[in-house]
Amino acid sequence: MLHFRLMVPADRTEQVVTLLEGTVGTTHLAVLPGAARDPAGDLVLCDVAREAADGLLDELRRLGIDDSGAIAVENIDLSLSKRALEAKVAAPGEGADAVLWEQLEGATQEESTLSVTFLAFLALATMIAACGVVLDNAILIVGAMAVGPEFGPLAGLCTALVRRAPLLAWRSLGTLIVGFAVAMAATTLFGLFMDAVGLFEESALRAERPNTNFVYRPDWFSFVVAFLAGIAGTLSLTSAKSGALVGVAISVTTVPAAANAAVALGYGQYRQAWGSTEQLLLNLLGIVLAGTLTLLVQKALWARQRERAPKNGSDPRKR
Repeated sequence: MLHFRLMVPADRTEQVVTLLEGTVGTTHLAVLPGAARDPAGDLVLCDVAREAADGLLDELRRLGIDDSGAIAVENIDLSLSKRALEAKVAAPGEGADAVLWEQLEGATQEESTLSVTFLAFLALATMIAACGVVLDNAILIVGAMAVGPEFGPLAGLCTALVRRAPLLAWRSLGTLIVGFAVAMAATTLFGLFMDAVGLFEESALRAERPNTNFVYRPDWFSFVVAFLAGIAGTLSLTSAKSGALVGVAISVTTVPAAANAAVALGYGQYRQAWGSTEQLLLNLLGIVLAGTLTLLVQKALWARQRERAPKNGSDPRKR
């Protein structure tokens, strides 16, 4: 269940209340006349089944409540109520499958912002991966994958393509390009420093490295894994199951490929650097393609689900 907190101009309260009362999956409605001060108006509270929330948000925005008042949505961790259970049963579909597009777009906008923290995490992840590829240490590679924050702007790019949001698309793409450029430049300098103090050796980079040579040898398996990871990551974001994102992060070789390219570039190993760059681009393409297709499928399925749902005012609990 989700909790809606609405600040509504007094002259629109009746419209909003009528909408809420007629929306399947809504319960625990409360109206506090005159409680809102900034902006002035009435405070309207209700709980909504997750699977009914996206349609309700669309209707509230159509009434202009986001412009003249305010709409806040929070997750409810625990709700002990028979009416809440009835609302969830009445709402069409399953809450775990529901997509809140406004929430998704807002979250990906935040994750796609180019910030010092994002650059720091990506640079540190790439440096850790550089140690892993030189030492042929798979554990360090996995650790670097988990640290990397690059899935945020990738998800933002997928969301922007589906929602036709050019500003979000450019922000996400810019964050990816600048982020990887800064991380790889920093890792190149890091590799040269490690070589100067005797901790890195060019011979280690030229060795066969059976545990990590996949980072500069792109193939169709790399694309397939990235594609599957893109689907899993997108489903994780849209269903609020963020724990799966860790598994997604350690499934694709974006950060390790960038690290190997940076170290190889520092040693003048241009062929290996290019192979790693191809691996990086192949993984990014697979994730974006899979994420975009997943969101398009979810959008189509939920549009069909909402068409089959009872119309406002036909709540089966009231029959």
